[in-house]
Amino acid sequence: MASRAANNRLTREYKAIQENPPPYIVAHPSESNILEWHYILTGPPSTPYHNGQYWGTLIFPPDYPFAPPAIRMHTPSGRFQPSTRLCLSISDFHPKSFNPAWEVSTILIGLLSFMTSEEMTTGSISATDAERKWATARTRWWNSTGGGSWTESGKGVQKGNVKAGDGGAKFRSEWPELDRENWKWMRENRIDPATGNVMDPAVTPGSSHACAPGMALRRPSGSQPIAGAVVEGGRAVGEEGRGWLRRNRLLVAGMVIFTYVLIARLLGEGP
Repeated sequence: MASRAANNRLTREYKAIQENPPPYIVAHPSESNILEWHYILTGPPSTPYHNGQYWGTLIFPPDYPFAPPAIRMHTPSGRFQPSTRLCLSISDFHPKSFNPAWEVSTILIGLLSFMTSEEMTTGSISATDAERKWATARTRWWNSTGGGSWTESGKGVQKGNVKAGDGGAKFRSEWPELDRENWKWMRENRIDPATGNVMDPAVTPGSSHACAPGMALRRPSGSQPIAGAVVEGGRAVGEEGRGWLRRNRLLVAGMVIFTYVLIARLLGEGP
């Protein structure tokens, strides 16, 4: 439960961020818990995240502003591990460095600035610009379908701190207007709710053939999935070594065959 000081401070900050939202940022507290805030970062121009819809949470401690919030981004971005606490100077990883004068807007501006940099920390991942642009094109679909876990009944199973599998229920409850816009966008662009891919114009939604990927939403060749299911810990992009083996499997196979033939010849020439 929030302390009186935290409640008063967060109420005042909500009013301020409504009246003067920072560029590319909107945020509000949950109706049921003022310590749980939900934000949307819109990817700024001249970045791989341009026009992406990045949803996340700030979980404030009861003694805020004398301690910082836990920061998570739930939407897969190719920059952060989804639904994973981020180690930033403005997050709960560094309570001693937090300045009580910093506000919600300060925290989110700092998060957006860090996102558009290449600095690495706990909770961040490496990806190419092409992979991040591919993830950007799927952000609306991911938010409103829970990463493809949406069903016709509209029901899903939510587990833990906002993960794929809830059918987009948590996003829909916090951002109902954005959710309606996202579904309209998916209908207009014939996005398959189950896969996030552009459907073949010759088939109808729900068809077993309604999964032909569109060029704009196709994962870059040779890359690992970064916008599917949310992961706990671990990398959302596959390990570099495993990716190299996959891309160069023919070369590896040739080297194995060559080594086998060479050893056989050496053994055959022996006494």
